[in-house]
Amino acid sequence: QVILVESGGDSVQTGGSLRLSCVVSGYSYSTNCMGWFRQAPGKEREGVATVYADDGSTDYSDSVKGRFTISRDNAKNTVYLQMNNLKPEDTAMYYCAADSLYFPVQCTALRGADEWTYRGKGTQVTVSS
Repeated sequence: QVILVESGGDSVQTGGSLRLSCVVSGYSYSTNCMGWFRQAPGKEREGVATVYADDGSTDYSDSVKGRFTISRDNAKNTVYLQMNNLKPEDTAMYYCAADSLYFPVQCTALRGADEWTYRGKGTQVTVSS
């Protein structure tokens, strides 16, 4: 069992920054793909970013590319999402997710929320104009 706990969500103004954290506990060594997805009110869940532990490769959705950065600190069993230049359309509940994948090409931001084996309960990000 892998448990994911997110933190760092807050309310900020347009142009602001936040860093989300996701602490991984349990059989964390079994997961090699970590990611974040989000869901805004009335909208479908959207993949945001992924990081593949085996080679450190990352992937981002077009909507956040250049503004968000995903990273993983294996020593702390923590995954981060640094979000810069936030926009009102980034307002959503952000969820951390993890999985064990055989093929690195599967670890992409396009991965559907329901495809992840492990998911956290989310942290709220609100961006006001």
